[in-house]
Amino acid sequence: MFIQDGGRVHASSQQRAADQRPYFFLSYAHTPRYGAGGPDPDMWVERLFRDLCGHVMALTDLPAGAPAGFMDREIRSGEGWSERLAEVLATCRVFVPLFSPRYFASEMCGKEWYAFAQREIYHQAKSNRPAEAIVPALWVPVPPEQLPGPAERLQFNHRAFGDRYVTDGLYGLIKLRIFAEEYERAVYELAKRIVSVADTAAMGPSRPLDYRQAPSAFGTQDPAGAPAPGAVRSSGPRPIQVTVAAPTRHDLPPGRDAEYYGDMPQDWNPYYPDAHRPLAYVARDLVRALNYQATVGSFDHDTTPLDSKQPPTRPELLIIDRWALEDEERRERLAAFDAENRPWVSVVVPWNRDDHQSRAAESELSATLEQTLPTKLSQGRAACRAAARGVPSMEAFGQILPQVVEAAAQQYLRHAQVYPPAGGSHTERPRLRGPMAAEYATTHFIPDMLDQAPDAEDTDDSQS
Repeated sequence: MFIQDGGRVHASSQQRAADQRPYFFLSYAHTPRYGAGGPDPDMWVERLFRDLCGHVMALTDLPAGAPAGFMDREIRSGEGWSERLAEVLATCRVFVPLFSPRYFASEMCGKEWYAFAQREIYHQAKSNRPAEAIVPALWVPVPPEQLPGPAERLQFNHRAFGDRYVTDGLYGLIKLRIFAEEYERAVYELAKRIVSVADTAAMGPSRPLDYRQAPSAFGTQDPAGAPAPGAVRSSGPRPIQVTVAAPTRHDLPPGRDAEYYGDMPQDWNPYYPDAHRPLAYVARDLVRALNYQATVGSFDHDTTPLDSKQPPTRPELLIIDRWALEDEERRERLAAFDAENRPWVSVVVPWNRDDHQSRAAESELSATLEQTLPTKLSQGRAACRAAARGVPSMEAFGQILPQVVEAAAQQYLRHAQVYPPAGGSHTERPRLRGPMAAEYATTHFIPDMLDQAPDAEDTDDSQS
């Protein structure tokens, strides 16, 4: 049973004892050895992990042999590394990232963060109850302006663990004996927070994400972990537009079930009853977990004129309900949009396989979609074409969304306005122009557009 206490939901001791999933996943950036034969620098992280596990065991009624936590050193020799990571990220109760400058430069750490954040988003979508189960810890303090969007948005009071912890981090406390008392206090407070958050969030397990295909929550980086050549550093999240083309419950086609709709197009919830949040806001949270800043709007209320000669101001996701095409005026506007050359707009068409009414009308609705959006249904990468032809579940939507977002972002970079260096010199690459330049240049390679064929990105690259 669950016990209600002051508006928070707590699992009973019987349930906690029966649930032997790890309380926390410790996510950290591996530090390279200094010099040949030097000591293992990650031994201090392992000590922290053991101390946390000891406190968690003391603070809970986990039975003997149950894992209190997980770090990647727990993976046994011969065990599938990516499969094991994916399994634990899909089942652990709390995610504990060890903040450091090296952490946010690590693609692996970004993948771990995204895999867990996706679970939080699914949990909220299905339960209509927020799940905030990321408990950050300071290994080495990081200036706020250097935090990527997903970390910056966390509401967490580090000072509750002590002032010395805030200024020196756990690494400073663990390395200097004079701070031994402060270290013990900080670790104990962190363990208490882990147990409290695990019981409050009460997140159940999910299907493991393919870790090898998972995107990084910190954005795309080059193999060396630094921004790509030609990039300009900026810590701000990258803007993106999420637009919904759907009817409201007040203007539905005759006979269409209203339970999937609300007062605004953005209220459309195609995966009801499995999900209880509008899909536009699930999409917003998913792209925020990819270090984007999303603006949500509706296709019906978008007054921007369709003009392919104007450069884009940001990439866009257009989420379309096939039933929206039953309205003649909306269908004509979507057809006009399809006739424009807007490759920086990725189209996603959710299609709930459990919606019996939609299944019954599938042939007719699909034919209308193909007649209205022939270009978008055949344009771009294989993932983009698959997303435009129908996404059958919320989990499938979450899996394909990072790919279509990245495709839209790359197309935006190729079509955004550029200007040559002053004085006619061509010694520097052309730069993006306008307020979006710095944000996108942070984590994307800006191609040399003066030397690039204008429509090369619109070819069929399904083999890539």
